[in-house]
Amino acid sequence: MRLFSFATAEKRVRYLWVLRAFDHARGNYTVLLHAGDVATVLDRIAGDDDAEVPHASDVPALLEQLHAWGVLERSYDGTRAATLAEYRNRHFVYQFTQSGYRAFRAVEDVLSSRGDDVSLSRLALADLLADLHDLAEANACGDGELVYRKLSRLDATLSDMAERAARFYLVLGDLVRTTEVTPELFLAQKDALLTHMREFSSDLARYAPKLTAALARVHATGADTLPVLAAQHDERVLLSPEEREADWRLRWRGVEHWFVGVGSAPSEAERLRGATINAISAVLALLRRLTEQRRGGVSRESQLRHLAGWFAAAPSEDAAHALFGAVFDLGRPRHFSVAHSDADLVPVTRSWWEAPPVEISRTLAETGRRPAAGAPGRIQRNDAGVRRLREAQLEKQRRRAQAAKSLAAGGVRERELSEPEAEVLLGLLDAALSARVPVSGRVRDDDSASGSQNGVRLTLRPSAESTVVRTARGRLYLDGLSVEVR
Repeated sequence: MRLFSFATAEKRVRYLWVLRAFDHARGNYTVLLHAGDVATVLDRIAGDDDAEVPHASDVPALLEQLHAWGVLERSYDGTRAATLAEYRNRHFVYQFTQSGYRAFRAVEDVLSSRGDDVSLSRLALADLLADLHDLAEANACGDGELVYRKLSRLDATLSDMAERAARFYLVLGDLVRTTEVTPELFLAQKDALLTHMREFSSDLARYAPKLTAALARVHATGADTLPVLAAQHDERVLLSPEEREADWRLRWRGVEHWFVGVGSAPSEAERLRGATINAISAVLALLRRLTEQRRGGVSRESQLRHLAGWFAAAPSEDAAHALFGAVFDLGRPRHFSVAHSDADLVPVTRSWWEAPPVEISRTLAETGRRPAAGAPGRIQRNDAGVRRLREAQLEKQRRRAQAAKSLAAGGVRERELSEPEAEVLLGLLDAALSARVPVSGRVRDDDSASGSQNGVRLTLRPSAESTVVRTARGRLYLDGLSVEVR
């Protein structure tokens, strides 16, 4: 895991740029790089827009740290010395270690991955069938080189199919789980998803008997000789012939298991087809549920809309309070499980509206758990985060003040309010509607209500006509009210 230290270090972006320079040079068949070569490659591939690209003077220290982590290998290059002084100062060249390159590619693959770049490899089924036929002919003729190539292609194709299927069903599962939040995304992709899965399932069912017959043909030519012929032409010279033969025997066993199950266990092809059919059923069930909700079925959204209508149509405030108590049932009992100091004087069954407040700890109010005895927790200070949030808060206040000034200057009639102006107007309406109810609980026809914010004052007065305010969100209807903003 020490190889991945460059991805979590403080200068992780700079380390990543240095490794990208080595990867770029590797693509041009240049393996060994000096610090000056790395700086030259960075100037060519990074550009001047990224502030995190390391300067040429910082490259040697970054290379030394990557060498300490084992990502790069360092060697001495005496050919670069032009004078005796340069020879004594030592010139080092660096290259990827084998494990370091894998660690870099793993991080780079994560950074460049796309959630929507997934598919089932339907077109690979025809290639599998052709490779099995060619493998049978090559094995019958004793052509070891062709056997090695075809077995390599079969292994790579099946590995790619398994990886694609795993990514596809993982992304599909995430889409199904999050569709209640964003059903529009699912409805926009449902046709492509269903078509893709049905075509793959149909092709897999059509090719399955052909692939099984082709595998039987390979067995008829002597499947035990396949690993031997492939190992003879395997160019991994650091492995012994016995190790290469064992590796290819294991790979061939995996190919057989993909087409034909072991014992009572189903084959990988059958499991993949079953997973596809189950995914189609899940997508159709989800589509049916979303369609019923949009057609007017019962959902949380429709329940809240009906409840809002009941509150709006309540004949009095007492009726609205009674409706609130019946729906949310927050009046009795006290859910914090904290009794009053005098339980005889104030029992726990008394309503919140009647009982005096009970002091509770901050931990219980914020987390719902009682404070545990012990040493106080360590204070985590994040001055940079506080400063960033404060700057964002001040910027939000400045934008709101500008929107309030614009709203006061232009008013609400004969124009369309922008999004910030609409937010200011809704805040003022909230304050005005809350302030228009006197203590006596009665509103007379000549009463007016007002709300002020950011130096802007909004006044609502009863009117025989309705007021329509056009905003970026839509039209706001105020029934029986006139609006004045100054």
